[in-house]
Amino acid sequence: MASALEENGLSSATTQTSSENGSQAHCCHDENSGPGYATPLDALTLGPREKILYVTAVYSGTGIEKPDYLATIDADPESPTYSKVVHRLPTTHLGDELHHSGWNACSSCHGDPGAQRRFLVLPSLVSSRIYIVDTAANPLAPVLHKVVEPEEISNKTGLAFPHSAHCLANGDVMVSCMGDKEGHAEGAGFLLLDSHFDVKGRWEKPGNSPDFGYDFWYQPRHNIMISSSWGAPLAFTKGFNPNDVANGLYGRHLFVYNWPQGTIKQKIDLGNTGLIPLEIRFLHDPNKATGYVGCALSSTMVRFFKKDDETWDTQVAISVPALQVQNWILPQMPGLITDFLISLDDRFLYFSNWLHGDVRQYNIEDPANPVLTGQLWIGGLIRKGGDVWVEESGGEVWQSTVPDIQGKTLRGGPQMIQLSLDGKRLYVTNSLFSAWDHQFYPSLTEKGSHMLLVDVNTEKGGLSLNPNFFVDFGDEPEGPALAHETRYPGGDCTSDIWV
Repeated sequence: MASALEENGLSSATTQTSSENGSQAHCCHDENSGPGYATPLDALTLGPREKILYVTAVYSGTGIEKPDYLATIDADPESPTYSKVVHRLPTTHLGDELHHSGWNACSSCHGDPGAQRRFLVLPSLVSSRIYIVDTAANPLAPVLHKVVEPEEISNKTGLAFPHSAHCLANGDVMVSCMGDKEGHAEGAGFLLLDSHFDVKGRWEKPGNSPDFGYDFWYQPRHNIMISSSWGAPLAFTKGFNPNDVANGLYGRHLFVYNWPQGTIKQKIDLGNTGLIPLEIRFLHDPNKATGYVGCALSSTMVRFFKKDDETWDTQVAISVPALQVQNWILPQMPGLITDFLISLDDRFLYFSNWLHGDVRQYNIEDPANPVLTGQLWIGGLIRKGGDVWVEESGGEVWQSTVPDIQGKTLRGGPQMIQLSLDGKRLYVTNSLFSAWDHQFYPSLTEKGSHMLLVDVNTEKGGLSLNPNFFVDFGDEPEGPALAHETRYPGGDCTSDIWV
């Protein structure tokens, strides 16, 4: 496979990325440093342009009886296979539902010259299997290194439904889990894998497990880890039922942990303005004691921050109003904020409204008062040509204008996003979770999802669709697939934590 890729003009990408996985790029690393970068600003100013993208691709729940896979995408605009899938690494089983991913080592290990960013950790949200992928020998064609079976995880920890994976500075990998093997949220907690990816146990102390699991972010300079709460797997794996929210099967809390002790310091109720808090990020500057969580159902960005008395509090920093609509399952449609991220200089915040169909950019130089600086419609349920109309208070109705790209109609709504290190390119995929895709955007499971590139104005703000980059997962050899999270071989703004 490597020789074929080199014939297609990708040898330069291989060379550049191999240095990132091993000794790191010489512009910003020396032989005495570990993986990643010393500071977030080093990553922004010294990091190379991304030439390879790793994207989780899913057949689970689509009706196609094929294993999910890790897609390698050529992101080098000088390459003849630019914006094409150049390699596919299948999992070993059917029905895994690959979702998020993380590295065995990142910038939190920068001070350890013996550490190497080599293995990509791929939790399977439905099967609870965790795949370990080796990217070092040939970053364009990664290989399977190890499989952590769900029985081992459950027998040793009681955990299942793994979601987010972050490396720790000591070489361990921590994975949030959303329930027990029966799908009860009461089984949620945090799995620890050692440097050989053997199960060590739970991270949190007994009696300190969260009510619900989902995402987490740690900040050692403030001795804090904060986790968020999606819902009970036995509920969300079947699709979204609003009654499950009323019945307490979805979360509305943040769990503030003492780091690294693993004990709960605070449990913060976000109330009705913080329903289903999903992705959570601190600002990248490790000295800053603030960050945000995206609350999907409430369609709010909630800021959390440390107060003078060392306790933590929250405020709604951004609110996307629900739209009054015609011809939908409910009279009002939430934006459904399903992913967000922060630029490495902590200047801009980006998020996606999966149902409304827009991606937004906010200036957060004043974290308590974000300012909208860019908005782009690239999908959604209220687009022109669809059945759903937005109805204003005065009776006027409207639909959003969504462009075609390379002669093709965009499907679904913007979902997972990933930003280039320099902050100038935002990659967007559109699959949320196969059961929810099928419920809200049936065409995704029938025709596959896609990946877009949004060009970012980092001076004045602004977003525009790049017409030259389009990865259509509807054209995959084994049939239409669902594309989810994106990673770069050298790390990115959602994989790396600075300590």
